[in-house]
Order: sequence, then C-alpha cells, then structure tokens
Amino acid sequence: MPRTWTSEMTTLTDSATGRTIRQLTAIGNNVHLYFTENSFDAVEPAIIFLSDRASGEDRAPHEDPRYNVFRLDLVSGEIMQLTDEPEGVHSVTKTPDSRIIIYIAGNRVRAFDTATGVATTIYEETGAFSLGAPSIAPNRRYVAFCRNEQVDVPRGPNYSGFKESFYRIKDGRVTIAYLDGSQAFDVWRDTHWLGHFQFCPVDATLGSFCHEGPWHLVTQRIWLLDVVARAAVPCFRQTEEDSVGHEFWTQDGLIVFDNRGPGHDGTITSHRAQAVAVDVAVKSTASTSFRPYVGLANRRGDVIRRIDMPYYTNHYHASPDATRLVGDDVDDLVLIDISGNEARLETLVRNHGTSWHTQSSHCHPTWSWDGSRILYASDRGGRVNLYLVEL
Repeated sequence: MPRTWTSEMTTLTDSATGRTIRQLTAIGNNVHLYFTENSFDAVEPAIIFLSDRASGEDRAPHEDPRYNVFRLDLVSGEIMQLTDEPEGVHSVTKTPDSRIIIYIAGNRVRAFDTATGVATTIYEETGAFSLGAPSIAPNRRYVAFCRNEQVDVPRGPNYSGFKESFYRIKDGRVTIAYLDGSQAFDVWRDTHWLGHFQFCPVDATLGSFCHEGPWHLVTQRIWLLDVVARAAVPCFRQTEEDSVGHEFWTQDGLIVFDNRGPGHDGTITSHRAQAVAVDVAVKSTASTSFRPYVGLANRRGDVIRRIDMPYYTNHYHASPDATRLVGDDVDDLVLIDISGNEARLETLVRNHGTSWHTQSSHCHPTWSWDGSRILYASDRGGRVNLYLVEL
C-alpha cells in the first residue's frame, strides 16, 4: 500500500493584490518539476512533485535532501508517494497525463508507470559522465537527455562551479534511450557543456538543447537537433550583445527565450546579485542601447516575434495560447500580457519570499495545461514548499 499524507493545504490572501494563494505542502522540502517540464496533470486535478518527507531526515534545501516522487490531489489535498528509491531521485519529467514518469536515480535513468506501479531502468551510465534532465518524446517511444564528462569543480548553492564547468567540460552528448529499455545511443556529440534538452511537443524527431554556462560567455545558447538526421542548427543566431537563456517550448511548438543583453549571466543569488557577471546589478543593463526582450522562434530557429520588456524577470513560462507569460521577479511574481504590441505587466503575487539560494528554491512559476492555475515554489521559512494561484 503506497504511503499517504492527509491534506496540508492552507489558504493565504495576498495583501497587495487580494488574490487567494493556496500553500499545498508543509512537511519537509517539496519541489515541483522544472519549469520546462510541468508538474500539472493534464487530465486530473493533481500535480507530480518531489519531496524528502519520507526520507527520515531533516535537511535544509542546500544540504542535498533525499527526494522521491509524489502525487498531490488538488481537490482533497491527499499526498501519495510514488517512488521509493533509497539514494533519492532528481531531474524528473513526465507525460502530460502523468502516466509515465522518468527520473534519474544515481547513475540510472528510470521509467515509472503510474498505472502499473512498476519502475524499470532504461539506461545505466557506466562511464565518467553526469546525467542531465530527461525529456520524453511526444510519441512516448523514447527519451533523450544530455551527458557531460565529469569534471572536478566546486558544487553547491548560489551557482557554485557554474563558470568553472563552462570552461572545463569539453565532451557533452545528447543520448536517446528507448522506453522499453531495448537500446540507447548518442545522437549528438559536442565540445561544450550541454543542457536543457527538450523535445518539441508536436514533433518527436526534433528537440532543443543549449550550450550551458554563464549567458554572457556562451556565444550560441540555443540549438535545434534533428534526432533522425543527427544534425544541429542554431536557434536565434546570437550577436556579441546577446545574453540568452531559459528557453522552453510552447504547447504548439514555438521556442520562447529570454534575452537580457550584455553583462548578464542568467543567474540570481541569495545576495540578490549575479553569480559571475558581478559588475552588472540584477535587473540593470550594461548597455544603454539594449532593452531586454522575450523572443519567440519557430521550428526552423527563425525569430518570428520580439516583445520588449521594461525589465527582465528570472524565468518565464507561457500560458497555453502563449498570449500571457508568468515571471518570477526578484521579489514578486508578475503576469505579462503579450497579446498586443506592448507587454503589459501586473503583479500576481507580492513577495513570493524565496531566498534564491538553491535551484530547488527558485520559484519557477508554471501554468497548468488549461491556463487556470499557476504553481510556484518558495523557501520562505527555511524549507521549500509549493504554492498555487487560481486565475
């Protein structure tokens, strides 16, 4: 019998906006899927998330909590444990209907079928490579993930080792593994640190990956990969002024990206500063001629739309019809209407309360599949918990 927890949900009211916020979790650390993936179930009112509540340990977010995968019913609030990996799991993704959940446990990529309750290993790393976050092809036949050579660099909160990894990693690969475990092979090999592989949601032969590292040092961030031809082409060809990142696919197959301009490394730390490009303050610009913007590119990598912003937020996520964005600013969550010629911003949540100390505590706000809810994380109070805003 799976272990369950009764509802921990409480209701808050944002004093500035009047919006109702539901705190969904209260025990241990609780982290939703990375914003490029989506914790929401597209069929049932539920989310899939990570928690260390069953680990028997009390660790702060920066002390490597031992996470497993859980499901939370958004109506009853009941929480059910789905996986029980002794070493813990990370880098979780799933199908929109939550039938298949893919995660990394140690040196293995594992597939969990929520209908049967069976977990199987579909890839095991035997070389000196670190496994990156997996992505499930829309045909549900295979997953892809980045593998990077292991290098000796410091690791920890506030982007420790970010710049060092960028310079030291010279062997990065994109690997495909079939969900039935029958085969796995590299479809791309590069001389850079690779990350953020994501399949196009409407084309199982096309994905995107990035050259990872401080944005102002990376000369071409986003790449499109044809996994059949095994050929990569740049998406939005960068110039010297561009600092690009946090790319993600919209539901209809466009790529959204954030361009902050010169002097930006894509980070924010608990000191409310950048981790590498420390000469430029967060939300400021190193060039008076550059205005931060959000770009939309098609599947050929051509930019088809540019939306100038009064300032950048740290992550963006798009509504189902891509007419609105949600962003996590330094202190607040903001809604951004991009349906017209000018971006219109409004505060969604005043003071989300995250420390920005670890990746798990980043808000990473995410829209539900139907656009009615936004999920985000915050470590206010010292532990990461999940919060839901109804729109």
